[in-house]
Amino acid sequence: MQASATASPTDILALGEAMIEFNEARASDAHAWLQGFGGDTSNMAIAAARLGARSGYATRVGNDAFGRRLIELWKRERVAVDGVAVDADAPTGVYFVSHDESGHAFSYLRAGSAASRMSPATLPLEAIRATRVLHMSGISQAISATACDACFAAIDAARGGGARISYDTNLRLALWPLPRARAVVRETLRLVDWALPGLDDARHLFDTEDPARIVGICHDFGASWVVLKLGREGCVVSDGRRREHVAGVAVDAVDATGAGDCFDGAFVARIAAGDDPFAAARFANAAAALATMGYGAVAPLPHVADVERLLAAQAQR
Repeated sequence: MQASATASPTDILALGEAMIEFNEARASDAHAWLQGFGGDTSNMAIAAARLGARSGYATRVGNDAFGRRLIELWKRERVAVDGVAVDADAPTGVYFVSHDESGHAFSYLRAGSAASRMSPATLPLEAIRATRVLHMSGISQAISATACDACFAAIDAARGGGARISYDTNLRLALWPLPRARAVVRETLRLVDWALPGLDDARHLFDTEDPARIVGICHDFGASWVVLKLGREGCVVSDGRRREHVAGVAVDAVDATGAGDCFDGAFVARIAAGDDPFAAARFANAAAALATMGYGAVAPLPHVADVERLLAAQAQR
């Protein structure tokens, strides 16, 4: 089943791969697996929807129970699924999170997944042309060569419909070699309105840990705006002329799994609502901080009232 030919307009359409998560919970020698949901761009779309944006998702899922659960999740979270197609010949991707004394480890079963079979020919063009902002990430491009081609074709289609582009470099070296990642990221930065790299990714991509240098490189490659995420230290926002460090928000963090995705969703949601990027970044810092106060990528994503309360409390300090 392909996506609907008629798509509802969205503020934000995220493109990428969503997956089913199984997180290990150990009791003595027994192993139990708690089922959840993952996927950076899916998390972003849900965060944006919870924060008031008309959000949609573009992907492919398998014709299986996991694919149906993901579609149910998006519908429950009011994320439009006009851009979701069901692939009868490929499964929904799955990953496992296991834990030991050294921390947690990820095991992926995503090779040949439905999302990895995305190509320019399978894109939901009506949904892409109907959005105001197209969002994608380095993972969207890394899952397969055809998916990478689809991302560039989606940018062309979105631009043709008058949309702007937001992009999180989100580097996963298990998915592709660093030289290819660098080449693709560089070409993509030439095409985007808002580049949203994280500091850890940028260290590998640009061979520097200096935030000012990273921001400058992204501008040199062509990004109009750069928002460099610094974790608990906040972010740096730049339009090439004005550069501002926006401080992070201190909270009792327990799990940062979806914080960067939440930042992306909050930032673009506020841009869509009319904020300038500096104000949007302040809101996104608070939203991302709240996302670290619970476990998992989806459950702790905040709503508008949660973020507004935190910002009000910060202003009174």
